[in-house]
Amino acid sequence: MATQITASEFQEKVLNASTPVLVDFFATWCGPCKMMAPVLDELGQDMAGSAAVYKVDVDQEMSLAQQFNIMSVPTMIVFKNGQPVQQFVGVQPKQTLASALA
Repeated sequence: MATQITASEFQEKVLNASTPVLVDFFATWCGPCKMMAPVLDELGQDMAGSAAVYKVDVDQEMSLAQQFNIMSVPTMIVFKNGQPVQQFVGVQPKQTLASALA
């Protein structure tokens, strides 16, 4: 399950994580974001223990969206060792995202 996090949790859960993290920057009104939700939930379950999947609502967390230059949703960023290493925009196959987390 992809857990929604806030800006105050971002440092601890994403930047300080010891495993790879995928962050889905989404909006509640976004159709493609809704299409990605079950894929990300499944990915989070599949990768439990080896990677984490979190969601950030760009309308509620505008500072994070600005910090990572999110121009369209969904944008998914993979972080490793606290650094963004790969970014995906739009609907993506689960395998593509799983490979980025490996």
